[in-house]
Amino acid sequence: MAKLTFFSLLIFLLFSPSLSHPHRPFACGGEERSLPFCSTSLPISERVKDLIGRLTLPEKIRMLVNNASPVRRLGIRRYEWWSEALHGVSNVGPGTRFGGKFPGATSFPQVISTAASFNASLWEEIGRVVSDEARAMYNRGWGGLTYWSPNVNIFRDPRWGRGQETPGEDPVLAGKYASSYVRGLQQPYGKDGNRLKVAACCKHYTAYDLDNWKGTDRFHFNAKVSKQDLEDTYDVPFKACVEEGKVASVMCSYNQVNGIPTCADGRLLRNTIRGAWGLNGYIVSDCDSVGVLYDFQHYTSTPEDAAADAIKAGLDLDCGPFLAVHTGKALRSGKLSEVDVNGALTNTLTVQMRLGMFDGDLSTQPFDHLGPRDVCTQPHQELALEAARQGIVLLKNHRHALPLSPGRIRTVAVIGPNSNVTATMIGNYAGIPCEYTTPLQGIAMYAKTIHQPGCDSIACDSDRLFGAATDAARQADATVLFMGLDQSIEAETLDRESLLLPGRQQELVTKVTMASKGPTVLVLMCGGPIDVSFAKTHHRIPSIFWVGYPGQAGGRAIADVIFGEFNPGGRLPVTWYPHEFTSTVPMTSMGMRSDPSKGYPGRTYRFYNGEVVYPFGHGLTYTKFVHTLAQAPTMVSVPLVGHRVPLHNATISGPAVRVTHARCSGLAVGVHVDVKNVGSKDGAHTLLIYSVPPAGQWAPRKQLVAFQKVHVPSKSQTRIRFSIHVCKHLSVVDSYGIRRIPIGEHSLQIGDLTHSISLHAETV
Repeated sequence: MAKLTFFSLLIFLLFSPSLSHPHRPFACGGEERSLPFCSTSLPISERVKDLIGRLTLPEKIRMLVNNASPVRRLGIRRYEWWSEALHGVSNVGPGTRFGGKFPGATSFPQVISTAASFNASLWEEIGRVVSDEARAMYNRGWGGLTYWSPNVNIFRDPRWGRGQETPGEDPVLAGKYASSYVRGLQQPYGKDGNRLKVAACCKHYTAYDLDNWKGTDRFHFNAKVSKQDLEDTYDVPFKACVEEGKVASVMCSYNQVNGIPTCADGRLLRNTIRGAWGLNGYIVSDCDSVGVLYDFQHYTSTPEDAAADAIKAGLDLDCGPFLAVHTGKALRSGKLSEVDVNGALTNTLTVQMRLGMFDGDLSTQPFDHLGPRDVCTQPHQELALEAARQGIVLLKNHRHALPLSPGRIRTVAVIGPNSNVTATMIGNYAGIPCEYTTPLQGIAMYAKTIHQPGCDSIACDSDRLFGAATDAARQADATVLFMGLDQSIEAETLDRESLLLPGRQQELVTKVTMASKGPTVLVLMCGGPIDVSFAKTHHRIPSIFWVGYPGQAGGRAIADVIFGEFNPGGRLPVTWYPHEFTSTVPMTSMGMRSDPSKGYPGRTYRFYNGEVVYPFGHGLTYTKFVHTLAQAPTMVSVPLVGHRVPLHNATISGPAVRVTHARCSGLAVGVHVDVKNVGSKDGAHTLLIYSVPPAGQWAPRKQLVAFQKVHVPSKSQTRIRFSIHVCKHLSVVDSYGIRRIPIGEHSLQIGDLTHSISLHAETV
């Protein structure tokens, strides 16, 4: 989302809607309730058509922007579309505010942290809690019902400042997160499941993953993306969001894709999102995107051309004032028709009606009972703690140095610039948390603490405080170093150039480690990966954690893991590259696949062929799990639609079936795996299944196809059942962007097991 220009902010302040009074309906609360658009007995499509027929053209135009004007003669109030709920109800957008009986809301871990849990049921449950709190605030006039979350862009480059907002680098993981969180937020209801609790929005479509790097910013960047990468990487989470999550909205991004601004590209918006994927909802611009394509990208010669191009491409709502200012002239000049405007309004008004905003009396709606008592509840805060625990990744634990024993460790030196932070823990796009537990406070629940920050700030550009930090380490039974990044290093509009710890942080870690008389634990609080090779191989640093940005309960969660109250089970959702990656790979290179002829190593675990600090999916635990394959086929038939389906194509290296030529319905592989905890501690185990397709340059090195998290008590066993869809999970994409199923032997990597499945084509 943009930080708006001064002009846009001025428009927002001048025209921003007053928030509704408690239980005062948005519309249909007065004499107009007898009109057809207020009749809940009619289909929503008929109600929308009736309402649009009653609006004047100026009224329609002022409803094309996020701060939609009221239509007082029809009893329709102002509405602010822009609210945020990335990992809790946020006050980043003008549609939601805190105060009065809503001083804050539950702040869950940043998305990259929650993704590390690899727990889809957790993601959906977080969505449900966030929507409870969002509806509660709407009911009392403190928030909206349209939330422009989640961010499901692929975390393509480790330097991206907004990677922290995403579920990571893998398209299957990101797609599963997107659909799960959206289902939790929206909670569809009604006899046809078409009604919504709140409306979610998947952003930023598409190939958006650069903010500001070495003079290239998101407003001017033209992402040159192959059809292959678009189909098998960048678009995958958005497709899952629409088709599986049934999201109510998709947001187009600032950047151009292959020379066309995404918010003016009909192939992306009208043809793909709404046409191929079947979006039942509206498409909104990132804030000021329509203005950006005219003012910054100079894509059109006049502003009315920009307005016309965006609406005709399929854009329904503008975050910003551009369409309100320029659509009228586009209509008068014949570049746009009122039918086009009506189409956009049909999509936005339909979502509002699905939310019950035109149903009149709020007391008749299923979520009217939610209020202040339903925000920051004890169960909600306990879920925030549980999410933070599940997202912690144990990177190193040499000779089982952890967990620490509270009985033997009486004094702990708590050191580092992130050792007593609050706002740092919640990352960006956060609101006001219910409360904070800092890392220092968390450790203090288990032992006496000696606290020294070690650095004046996260930049750590001075050694002035090093002496006090090393003195503290000499006095304590154990030392915990809280290092990493914050929003001054990685953030929206701010990409990194280095993958190393900022300033003199590494020097502080080394000096404190050598001075410590007890075990040293290094805790990394950051969204993007850091090259900590020095610590990985350091014999005096036996344990390393990555905690992401763990949310309001982060300090308690970290302490619970360090002292063994909770057994860590998180896995890295991104590859941790060595710092040298930044000198060989420009952020502007969008290609996923390696190109040895150009010295290009590729991106993400699926295609990268270089050395890593820690691989995608890495994560240790305090116990040991053993896998046994209980059931899996060795051969699967792929039924074909016709008798003369070609199995060879010039773009691929072996026989393959085009997905559209296969009978995909019900074509799934059942894999059952027994997981036994042979260690001494209860724990949660994340089982990842990768597919390695038959050899070919057009295919990934390997691809995550399934994952599941299961709790297994010590000395017990449980069975996990997977259903791996052949067309979706065992297919790959050729250079023309066509998805195909390779015929031949596929290798499944199931934890530490390998199983081969042979696919063969069969005409029926």
